[in-house]
Amino acid sequence: MLGLMMQTPLLISSLIAHADRQHGDTPIVSRRVEDPQGPLHRTTWREVHRRSRQLANALAHLGVNRGDRVATLAWNTHRHLELYYAVSGSGAVCHTINPRLFEEQIAWILEDAGAEVVFFDASFADIAARLVARVPRVRHYIQLSERAELPNDFPAQLHAYEDLVHSHSEHFTWPQLEETAASGLCYTSGTTGNPKGVLYSHRSTVLHAYACALPDSFGVSARDVVMPVVPMYHVNAWGLPYIAALTGASLVLPGPLQDGPALHRLIVDEGVTLSNGVPTVWLGLLQHIAGKSEGLGRLRKLVIGGSACPPSMMDAFAQRGVEVLHAWGMTELSPIGVVNAPKADNATLDPTATAVRRNKQGRPLPGVELAILDEDDSPLPHDGASFGELVVRSPWAVRQYFGRAPGDGFTADGWFRTGDVATIDPAGYMQITDRAKDVIKSGGEWISSIELENILSAHPAVLEAAAIAVPHPKWDERPLMAVVLKPGTTLERNEMHAHFSGKVARWWIPEDLAIIAAIPHTATGKIDKRRLRDQFSEHRWPT
Repeated sequence: MLGLMMQTPLLISSLIAHADRQHGDTPIVSRRVEDPQGPLHRTTWREVHRRSRQLANALAHLGVNRGDRVATLAWNTHRHLELYYAVSGSGAVCHTINPRLFEEQIAWILEDAGAEVVFFDASFADIAARLVARVPRVRHYIQLSERAELPNDFPAQLHAYEDLVHSHSEHFTWPQLEETAASGLCYTSGTTGNPKGVLYSHRSTVLHAYACALPDSFGVSARDVVMPVVPMYHVNAWGLPYIAALTGASLVLPGPLQDGPALHRLIVDEGVTLSNGVPTVWLGLLQHIAGKSEGLGRLRKLVIGGSACPPSMMDAFAQRGVEVLHAWGMTELSPIGVVNAPKADNATLDPTATAVRRNKQGRPLPGVELAILDEDDSPLPHDGASFGELVVRSPWAVRQYFGRAPGDGFTADGWFRTGDVATIDPAGYMQITDRAKDVIKSGGEWISSIELENILSAHPAVLEAAAIAVPHPKWDERPLMAVVLKPGTTLERNEMHAHFSGKVARWWIPEDLAIIAAIPHTATGKIDKRRLRDQFSEHRWPT
């Protein structure tokens, strides 16, 4: 027997329509790409909805049909937000591309995706111009600007975004699509081989937004002012543009300026209450406010993911009244799967146990299932000690890569293989011990690079630290710490050993350290350990 309830599809257009109806006057603030240091652009959910409908008409005029991929090379701005809703809402696929990738990778992604339209910010006009010859299938290029700001020497017909919007009617009825229709396309970072496309649906995107808005997830409400620092080209800014519309929260979009002083100014001046980002971004903010009397305004919560957040960073924000929520996810998971929200029994834990639990990635959102497997794909116990390959399934998890054969990256019974090594404790908290490719195997035993990094990051002289496996003549591999020091400080090898003493087993303690000027990061802000391993592949160990 079937239920007798309405079959209303879960559609992205319903989010922006709801934001207009119930929160139309709520402000949306954005830095201008054409003048990042100048006055902020100010609009509302109602105006974003109106312009999105105009843009949907413009897309139809350009010949964009349902299912067509519409690519973007753009910062977090009001125009990019309008594109999110106009493209997906009209039935096309919003295909965000990371402009920090190599040009060859961008061209490859456009070809693989079959994109025929590219929207780009003026700061990426040079990249777009070079793509014209590389990707001849693209029919339309649109710069996200006024006509007066268009370059004179672009090698193809170029449209001005504002011309397209203003020349079309705001009267547009969002189509009643199948909720399983494709809505967005994001590509993995491609650190090993070519990137892989993850094709989201309206259903998966809306369900992900609902789950992330819950109190034990991001905890977003209409009273919040949300600033997505995670780029909108990186897994949809972790869903915050959709979550904000769902809840009616105000949005602050930082545009191309994401350094410590610029973010601090927005946080204080615009009353930001919640933000997200990778640890390197917040390290810049902490450096900016270090030793200053200035606070962080109304900021109450930071969601930090992408790589493990050092406990020292959590403590630094806690001292300023800001709660840090660890989060874990992947492009293949829309991206959020786990958030470290406290449970009721946290109140009964002693400080040491509380700190241990806080430093884990967290527990799965409703709708997300996790398991850990051994080398034979047999499930391991959730005892907090057994670690193995982390696998996941969820209504917003990928079931097949775009353009790839089924089964690539999945278990025989359909769980997605994350490539992470993890433990899960009896309370359900998951902790990443390493990426499978980054774990250190010394004398046949595993060492967690993440745990070593968290410990050394707490040293008062250390600004940033990365642990990598380096070949060793006796032990196969040993951990080497690559360290960036705070200005005016020093750190010797014996001091590092003393800092680790008592915190890990003796054989875990890194053999040596290398002081470097900067730690390399990938285009998505993660530590690029492959480059570090190449750099130190012939490191000479101390005798």
